[in-house]
Amino acid sequence: MNLGGSIRINKFGVLIIAILLVFLVYYISTGKSRSSNYALNKNPNEVNLRKLLIGSIQAAQCGGFEVVEVSKSPDFNVHSKGKTKEGANDPVTDADFRSHCVMASGLHRIFPKLKIISEEDGGNKPCPDSKLFDLDPTVIHENSNVPDEIVGIEDVTVWIDPLDATQEYTENLFQYVTTMVCVAIKGVPTIGVIHNPFTKKTVWAWTNKAVSEPLSYIKRDEDVKHPVVIVSRSHSGDVTNLAKEVFGENLHIIPTGGTGYKVLQVLHNNATAYLHSTAIKKWDICAGNAILAAIGGKMTTQKNEDISYSDKDSFLNENGLLATAVENIHEMYIKKLIDHQKMSR
Repeated sequence: MNLGGSIRINKFGVLIIAILLVFLVYYISTGKSRSSNYALNKNPNEVNLRKLLIGSIQAAQCGGFEVVEVSKSPDFNVHSKGKTKEGANDPVTDADFRSHCVMASGLHRIFPKLKIISEEDGGNKPCPDSKLFDLDPTVIHENSNVPDEIVGIEDVTVWIDPLDATQEYTENLFQYVTTMVCVAIKGVPTIGVIHNPFTKKTVWAWTNKAVSEPLSYIKRDEDVKHPVVIVSRSHSGDVTNLAKEVFGENLHIIPTGGTGYKVLQVLHNNATAYLHSTAIKKWDICAGNAILAAIGGKMTTQKNEDISYSDKDSFLNENGLLATAVENIHEMYIKKLIDHQKMSR
């Protein structure tokens, strides 16, 4: 039996394979640098808000990953930052710190001159080498027509809450936990991101430009015959009594944890309004303020004052809060609140 023979090589086929291999190697080797360069602006004193929106979404999601990872450990390393004015404990955990490092460091690497205010900025521990990220435009759904818009970097302030509802987190009430990023332009809340790390659901909005997909399909409920008011479970102050006095007997009150969670309930029509009567930090409320404004809602103090998120203003809002997803409802409720304030004097 003759097993011998010859193999003829198709030179053209070999050439095609070689060219394809060269392109594949080039794509793999340059993919990371192309992703990194996506964020770069020619002028470091300007920022593209579309790219900052993308970075804000990724920051919230990456911070959320750290929050979930710490939740798997037997010890959250809980410490107290002190007491609030109402005497409630103000805890902080390893999850707060790790999330802060990823979110703030990640955004600063891409936007070096960005002013970032984070709840955990005051910590004495330096951030270790964090798991940073490159901009990924796919975090914005395909149907969103999000424009490029360039603004001066000096007009931009970014507010970060690395772990909202820390008290509930320490109690394993993870449904209330969110990570949040807000972009304020000249003090006006403009871009908001709220991410739930445990459901991996992200809600975002850019005022007058675009909103995340679920928000665009929700029909707003303007029925206020039986108002549902959501309040804090751990920083309630006198808000429960206030709500009953202002909104009457048909009122239903839901006490929950986390400012981000409360805003999400308002956004999804599970609550008519979010009412808060004690002081509250601006990193807790900025993202929700921006998202509500983008969908036609409103958030103000209980004196009907707009809240400024400039880095030059106080980080604390001391005049209470009223937030609704429908501006008309806000106007009706705020009138009741102001009338009640006048009668109580």
